[in-house]
Order: sequence, then structure tokens, then C-alpha cells
Amino acid sequence: MTLPSSMNALILKHDGYGNTRTGAAIETLEPYLEYGALPVPKPGPGQVLIKVRMASINPSDLYFIKGEYGQPRIKGAAAGFEGVGDVVDGKGFYSSYLKGKRVAFVGGVNGSGAWAEYIVVEAAMCVVVKPAMRDEDAAGHVVNPVTAWTMFDIVKGSGSKSFVFTAAFSQLGKLMAGLSRDNGYAMIAVIRKESQAAHLKELGAKHVLVQSDPDFASKLAALMKSEKPRILLDAVANQISADIFTAMPARARWIVYGKLDTEAPALNEPGQLIFMNKKIEGYWLMNWFRQASILSKLKTLRAVQNRFITGAWSTEVVATVRLADVMRDLPEALKIGDGKVMIVP
Repeated sequence: MTLPSSMNALILKHDGYGNTRTGAAIETLEPYLEYGALPVPKPGPGQVLIKVRMASINPSDLYFIKGEYGQPRIKGAAAGFEGVGDVVDGKGFYSSYLKGKRVAFVGGVNGSGAWAEYIVVEAAMCVVVKPAMRDEDAAGHVVNPVTAWTMFDIVKGSGSKSFVFTAAFSQLGKLMAGLSRDNGYAMIAVIRKESQAAHLKELGAKHVLVQSDPDFASKLAALMKSEKPRILLDAVANQISADIFTAMPARARWIVYGKLDTEAPALNEPGQLIFMNKKIEGYWLMNWFRQASILSKLKTLRAVQNRFITGAWSTEVVATVRLADVMRDLPEALKIGDGKVMIVP
């Protein structure tokens, strides 16, 4: 296969971090990205070149292009963290094995990103996708599904058969709902809109709390008493999250994996950290990939793919936008909500 020398991509306009914290909302992409041409990246040792089929848009992507994520931007590099595509080149034993295979991937190298026609990725960050798996599921196969699986391992190790999950109508929350139901765990889902509650229960959440409900606090207190959850999986990190953590029983763990709210919470009962042995900690999937054994990774990735293939999980896609149309169409597509938006070349 003869590879082109240049490719189309969505290119970052700034280096480093932004000066503001406005959250994931995007009204226009012009301050952050431009559509243009870049040289097709070349893989180094242990890396592969992937021809992108579909890229997934996660909140982390939106924070990143605005300079509000935990990693600095590189001006002139392609944006996008995750997707699915076909390996067309590679250097090294495992890279050569992957050549010609369809893979899910996460993370580019040397300024390479998924919102482009080609991306260079570490071969170790690629997952061979089974033929029966849809591109729509494979494109978001790593970040949300593997996070759901590994987070659920934390829940199982907590000693409680219940847990609390904020921003629960996200794609990750939907995956966790089915996983909890199928394993006999009670997911206490916290959402913003009453209209989301019925669908989330259909997917497997045992309890759904709506933040705007005047009885939110009393319903939360009752569930803390009856279910006794010890894990709070939190993507919001706001005052409601802090209040939920305060209401939880001894040995509770507040695990923060995102910061959807721009306001900082106040911890009104810091003594609980001392006398109730509560803990606040962070979670980042990349650390799991770096620390987990090869056997653990293989078992997890196989189990995740099987859930999609059997229909236990499904990616709910609300819009698919062509790469050339992203600058114009993506902000409106993101406003549809309640599902994933994908980019295709």
C-alpha cells in the first residue's frame, strides 16, 4: 500500500494550557482548532500508523482542545484521543503483527491525534477488534468501556454491593448501569434531568436521584442508610459531590475521574477523613494501562468486547460528523446530548 505524504486533520491552534476554566461546553471551535493539512506521521520503534475509520469524542477531548485538561496542548498537532482504524505500517515485532488488523486505540504520540486521517500510536495501546464488533462500539472501546470495567473492579473490592455514580447519563454511566445489574450490584445514579431517569433504570440502575428534586437530600440519606455504598465514582467534582461523600458511611472513597463543574467544592466535614477513615482519590485509565499485568489487560479487553458483541452493551451514537465538516457542525451535534458524537474521515 502506497501511503500519501499529507493528510487532513483538525489542528490545535495553541500550546500548553488555557487561562480560563469554562468546562466542556463548546459554542465554536475557531478559537481552538483549524481544519488543514499535516504530513502523514511516521511510526517509530514499537509504534504503528493507523488509517482512522472513526474517532470518538469524549469530554476529555473538549477540555483538552480548550487547554483545560491535565495534559498540555501542542500547537500544530492533530487533536483527538481515541478511535478505531486499520494498521497500515509499524516498526517492531508486535507492530508488524498488528499490520493489516483493525484496532481500537487510545493516545497518539509526537503530536499525532485521532481527529485526522492517520495517527501514530504506541502498539501497546492498540487493541485488536473482533470482526463482530461495530466500528461505533470499537471507536469508543477503550476509554469508557475499559474504565467502566476497571472501576467496577474497585466497586467489587469495596465490601459493599452498592455504589454512587454521578453524571450517570453519560456513556460511561450507561455502561456501568448494565454492569451493575448483571452482577447483582445496586447503582445509585445521580443525574440532572428527570427525563433521563426511566432510560437509565431500563439500562440497569437500581436507584436514580435527580439533583433538582426538592427531596434529593432526604432520598440520598435514606439510600445511604439502606444500601451503605462505600464508593463514589465522580465525574463532576462539585458541591453536590462533596455533600454526597459527606453523607456516605465510614470507609467511603470519593474517586474523582473528571471535573465537569468549574466551581471548586468545599469539604464541610474534613474530620470524617480522620475519624471515619474516608478517602479522596483520583482515577486515570492511563495509569491502569501502565500498571496492570498483560494477563489482566487481555482478560479485561476480551470481556469488554464480548459485552458489545453479545449486545449487553451498546454505544448510543446521536451524530456522526465528517472530518471536513467538524468546524461547522460539531458544536450543534454536541448539543443533541444523551449519546456519543463520532468523527469519520
